[in-house]
Amino acid sequence: MPEAKPAAKKAPKGKDAPKGAPKEAPPKEAPAEAPKEAPPEDQSPTAEEPTGVFLKKPDSVSVETGKDAVVVAKVNGKELPDKPTIKWFKGKWLELGSKSGARFSFKESHNSASNVYTVELHIGKVVLGDRGYYRLEVKAKDTCDSCGFNIDVEAPRQDASGQSLESFKRTSEKKSDTAGELDFSGLLKKREVVEEEKKKKKKDDDDLGIPPEIWELLKGAKKSEYEKIAFQYGITDLRGMLKRLKKAKVEVKKSAAFTKKLDPAYQVDRGNKIKLMVEISDPDLTLKWFKNGQEIKPSSKYVFENVGKKRILTINKCTLADDAAYEVAVKDEKCFTELFVKEPPVLIVTPLEDQQVFVGDRVEMAVEVSEEGAQVMWMKDGVELTREDSFKARYRFKKDGKRHILIFSDVVQEDRGRYQVITNGGQCEAELIVEEKQLEVLQDIADLTVKASEQAVFKCEVSDEKVTGKWYKNGVEVRPSKRITISHVGRFHKLVIDDVRPEDEGDYTFVPDGYALSLSAKLNFLEIKVEYVPKQEPPKIHLDCSGKTSENAIVVVAGNKLRLDVSITGEPPPVATWLKGDEVFTTTEGRTRIEKRVDCSSFVIESAQREDEGRYTIKVTNPVGEDVASIFLQVVDVPDPPEAVRITSVGEDWAILVWEPPMYDGGKPVTETTYESTKMIEGILYEMRVFAVNAIGVSQPSMNTKPFMPIAPTSEPLHLIVEDVTDTTTTLKWRPPNRIGAGGIDGYLVEYCLEGSEEWVPANTEPVERCGFTVKNLPTGARILFRVVGVNIAGRSEPATLAQPVTIREIAEPPKIRLPRHLRQTYIRKVGEQLNLVVPFQGKPRPQVVWTKGGAPLDTSRVHVRTSDFDTVFFVRQAARSDSGEYELSVQIENMKDTATIRIRVVEKAGPPINVMVKEVWGTNALVEWQAPKDDGNSEIMGYFVQKADKKTMEWFNVYERNRHTSCTVSDLIVGNEYYFRVYTENICGLSDSPGVSKNTARILKTGITFKPFEYKEHDFRMAPKFLTPLIDRVVVAGYSAALNCAVRGHPKPKVVWMKNKMEIREDPKFLITNYQGVLTLNIRRPSPFDAGTYTCRAVNELGEALAECKLEVRVPQ
Repeated sequence: MPEAKPAAKKAPKGKDAPKGAPKEAPPKEAPAEAPKEAPPEDQSPTAEEPTGVFLKKPDSVSVETGKDAVVVAKVNGKELPDKPTIKWFKGKWLELGSKSGARFSFKESHNSASNVYTVELHIGKVVLGDRGYYRLEVKAKDTCDSCGFNIDVEAPRQDASGQSLESFKRTSEKKSDTAGELDFSGLLKKREVVEEEKKKKKKDDDDLGIPPEIWELLKGAKKSEYEKIAFQYGITDLRGMLKRLKKAKVEVKKSAAFTKKLDPAYQVDRGNKIKLMVEISDPDLTLKWFKNGQEIKPSSKYVFENVGKKRILTINKCTLADDAAYEVAVKDEKCFTELFVKEPPVLIVTPLEDQQVFVGDRVEMAVEVSEEGAQVMWMKDGVELTREDSFKARYRFKKDGKRHILIFSDVVQEDRGRYQVITNGGQCEAELIVEEKQLEVLQDIADLTVKASEQAVFKCEVSDEKVTGKWYKNGVEVRPSKRITISHVGRFHKLVIDDVRPEDEGDYTFVPDGYALSLSAKLNFLEIKVEYVPKQEPPKIHLDCSGKTSENAIVVVAGNKLRLDVSITGEPPPVATWLKGDEVFTTTEGRTRIEKRVDCSSFVIESAQREDEGRYTIKVTNPVGEDVASIFLQVVDVPDPPEAVRITSVGEDWAILVWEPPMYDGGKPVTETTYESTKMIEGILYEMRVFAVNAIGVSQPSMNTKPFMPIAPTSEPLHLIVEDVTDTTTTLKWRPPNRIGAGGIDGYLVEYCLEGSEEWVPANTEPVERCGFTVKNLPTGARILFRVVGVNIAGRSEPATLAQPVTIREIAEPPKIRLPRHLRQTYIRKVGEQLNLVVPFQGKPRPQVVWTKGGAPLDTSRVHVRTSDFDTVFFVRQAARSDSGEYELSVQIENMKDTATIRIRVVEKAGPPINVMVKEVWGTNALVEWQAPKDDGNSEIMGYFVQKADKKTMEWFNVYERNRHTSCTVSDLIVGNEYYFRVYTENICGLSDSPGVSKNTARILKTGITFKPFEYKEHDFRMAPKFLTPLIDRVVVAGYSAALNCAVRGHPKPKVVWMKNKMEIREDPKFLITNYQGVLTLNIRRPSPFDAGTYTCRAVNELGEALAECKLEVRVPQ
């Protein structure tokens, strides 16, 4: 519950009144008088009454950023049974301690004279993350109390004039801060000047006469729309409007590190997970996450993810401890947020029930809710019942798992009413009816007629043991004396008058307290005159034992005092002798002693101990006879600790604890010897101990058990299937279990059982780690069941069993060639490259595979063929033009056959064009013709590359690229120059190695003009390859396309090769390689975990080479 803030925090309601300043200055003629009585040190100066153990609760404070905060509370030690334990919490459950940082310090002092504890919380250099709700908890044995307060963190402030309130000072010239009177007049004058400036400034701003809604419209509009809005709403003073807008608009400082910050707050239900995401401007920046000022480390609870420029913090299984302030820091920049963990709605499972009881009965009103440890509110007739009030009232609260109980130990009439329980998910109510209990008389008082010196006993019995009462004689209350004894044992009330005299005659009445009831009887005195004869009476022991275990037995708690008074009668007075067992006890001093009085013998034990237990006998004798009585004294105590405490079995989140009963049970039996602990955390080491409890108290703890860890076997493996069956083997495949747990998984065991048998035979003695296994040496034709179990440190999991038995016999499967897509069309490779064709096929039993070329067998000196059970590999180390052609692949099983044709073309660069000639020259134009090359490189000619060169310089310049025809017209030639021409042939392998050069020249005639070219040194643009943008390590999600990017520069244009794990990536449809003006991109289509690894981009030209590497990690979504 939020606490009320202190009176010092309440500021005046006036807008311009400074904090803490009075409304009127006190007159100088009337100085403030000193208070007559200062409030006590241990009392709060406010009018708030202390509740519980707090004399002064901590006040909510407001502090500026960077300053220190101090919170003080005072605890009444008189209300506590022992020295208290003080704990400070941030939020509801986050305890502040030594691990909270050096900024948090704690102080505790004790005033022994007043028995008051003063506790302080110091926070140094407060930051924004320190704001929020705090709680102080005080514990001392069975007493516990707590209260809350808030700390508000504000930005640094100054007064309206930009200066500290120096005017608020004392008039005395002394240096002491407490000397002289406070000068309010200077402060009030400064306030008046500030107020006039504020009013004048406000008047200037408001002179424009523009409504507030128009200002809001202008603030949200673009600058280009200001004139349009001013014209629309009739604003003529544009200069004044722009001036005010310039003051109103505040430039938001753009973050250099963050492009997207955290939201101000997040909310999540308890038990769920939440993701906090920021986006940074540079993916190479380092980033740190903090929770309440403490750095967060990666764990199963906190998971960090990097996706491009996004940085994501995932918090799994949120609890109330995660309700805190979070911040993320990049260099010197930070952004903050607050996470609120919302409790799920608490539903009422078992509501309250109406009850009708009697005064003095014990009442328990119980309700069961859906969540353990949930907060519920109890109300009576619309008024909340709190724990603070429970110390003064007669009720208390109790929690037992999901059950919440309101207990009245001794109910009274004021407790009747309608009680209500309210949760955040429902409510229920019930009525408590309290009635007066009717007292029933079980035995009435009888009239008595007694003689002189005899004993008169009035005895009655009522139905309630707790009822007390008074005795009256003729309307006057009877008081106990030497002759008169009044006793109350259980339901019996006695009035005993010894040595009855004539004045004792009268009417005697017993009146129970609190009941309109009275019991009356009459005592008649019978006077008989006899002659005196010495009285002789045998001794008699009058023993009234209050023990309830058996006859003449007394139970005493160890440490308590026992006084056993035994009345003795007899003439002459008898002599009393006490025996413990068979030994006579005569001690009259010490812890155990005998005290003798008239007509009474007392046995006293000052502090009962276990060895005092036993049978005691009192024997009285006189000359007339003797009497003997026996009393059994039972001493009860707290039991000894339980013995042989041990853990017998452990599960995923439970453990069974057993122990032996204690050697000494304290006189009260202890029955339970087994306990099952639940809701334990798997993978955490535990130790357990046991206390023995009886009606007297709690024993010392037993010895701790050996450390143990709750670990459970995995769940059963999933999707067990048969992959392959032969005459003697069966290949099985499966998937890992859904739940593995903290124990991990060591491997799998495969077992099989013949149909009709119940004996499972292990197929492997050592667990296999992969999710597949081939069971060998099986009888052909048998029907066999298979099962797989997971194994870890906790043992075997539940088995995954095939639904139907498997017949061990190889099933014939017709041959089928699965020709890859890129081999269904002509497969083109360059001369010198490898030919590596992998063709998968199907068929059982293993088919016969034959490769031919044009119907003839392959040349084994050049072609290497390797065939397995499911594919065949065609390999040529260095391809040659002679390897081109049509290859036939046949797969045959007995009379079943499947064939496929593969067309391979090995290409190389074409030869140069032939007969390059200048056919005609006119003006500045020349016609060049040539013939196709003799060798086209076994590939279609894509065009011709034409260049020209001045005869004087012989520097070649491009004229045409990919010219389709065998002739071209070259224009814009320079007059007076003579030109040569050369032509390259271009096919799929590139330009031919050598060009065809024109045999004649094209001379462009000039008339009287001589051109002398300038001599200059040509700039060398050549450079070795260099990566301008390197590859960056990436983490991608399986199934979503990814791209690796880099940029390279070099001249001549470098050749680019991509490699994965040092292996070149060739024509694979999974990868798409692009090069756009030096920007290199490798697109990976729907990557899988197999595609993870190290990717390398190599750029090579004649001046050198450059490498760029990155690591790609592919994560499978959970």
